[in-house]
Amino acid sequence: MRIVLFTGKGGVGKSTVAAGTAALAAAAGRRTLVLSTDAAHSLGDAFGAVVGPEPTEVADGLFVQQVDAQLRFEQSWAEVQGYLLSVLDGAGVDPVAAEELTVIPGAEEVLALLELRLHALRGEWDVIVVDCAPTAETLRLLALPEALGWYMQRVFPTQQRVMRALRPVLSRAAGVPMPGGTVFEALERLHGELGEVHALLSGPSASVRIVMTPEQVVLAEARRSHTSLSLFGYRVDGVVANRIFPADGADDWRARWVLAQDAVLAEVEESFAGLPIWRSEYRAVEPVGVAALAELAADLYAGTDPLAAPTGAGPFRVSRTPGEGAVLHLALPGVRRADIGLARHHDELVVTVGSYRRLLTLPAGLTRLEVAGARVEDGELRVRFRETATVGQER
Repeated sequence: MRIVLFTGKGGVGKSTVAAGTAALAAAAGRRTLVLSTDAAHSLGDAFGAVVGPEPTEVADGLFVQQVDAQLRFEQSWAEVQGYLLSVLDGAGVDPVAAEELTVIPGAEEVLALLELRLHALRGEWDVIVVDCAPTAETLRLLALPEALGWYMQRVFPTQQRVMRALRPVLSRAAGVPMPGGTVFEALERLHGELGEVHALLSGPSASVRIVMTPEQVVLAEARRSHTSLSLFGYRVDGVVANRIFPADGADDWRARWVLAQDAVLAEVEESFAGLPIWRSEYRAVEPVGVAALAELAADLYAGTDPLAAPTGAGPFRVSRTPGEGAVLHLALPGVRRADIGLARHHDELVVTVGSYRRLLTLPAGLTRLEVAGARVEDGELRVRFRETATVGQER
């Protein structure tokens, strides 16, 4: 099964490109599902069809689903939310305000990805295309499983034992109910499911595709997205430059746009060197419907396989050479060594790039080694490890 996620700044045509890719895959005989985790939901409009929270067939082998994020939120968060509501009720908070306070911002979009996990487990599809939320929400969404994993592995077990032993005392002292076993079980279940989503989306059959328009502001965000996605272990397999003005027959106004876009496109080629750059020109009419979308995608990919498996070793790997020993490689395109914060904490490497931080659990073979140095080379952070020096040895 092949999974392709499309993301990009709001308004760049991400949903149209995702829908077109799915339509082209189905036309090639692949059983294809395209689903949206974006709360704005525009897939139905792109296909010119009425679609809902269950897969709807809009053409032979092509199914569309707009995930009911609210329903997924209620299913996965209901027990935890119920407990939080009881705490707020005990504290005298107005019920309407309490309802709002127990909804985590962005949680609905995050939990919508659990729908992708269910489809992968069922094995019904050859291709799943995901129309993600705009870039910032997508990055928050894709970073959550690993961040929650740190809490669940280190804080949660201790907290659970304390609550189990002291619940009666704490309830009387605090005057509010303490979480019961079902709340902890719900959190554990959610953590496990999100962990499966992370493994699925960072695996060899999944990749992310960045959609952008040739504008400086959009390009800057696309660069940051590439770096951040790589930081969290997701493979970017290409960039779609959308809504390019055709050069033929341009009047003076459009000719200036063509020149401006050409300059940005040259920067795109430089910024994403080594990745496919697919270009899509403005069309005479808005592409709506399966046929128009498939035609757009056919022109975009120009005879190449839009679903070819990603190549290369992926954004994270470990190599060993006689000269350097063990080296951890983490793809961080577009950054300098000065942009990266690096720290070692027990069996974790803490990597910070801008406002994003990843707690990277080291493979077992590296946990007994110490960090000997780090550098950025060819778009990679390379961290070198060596045997831990013992007492009496010279470091």
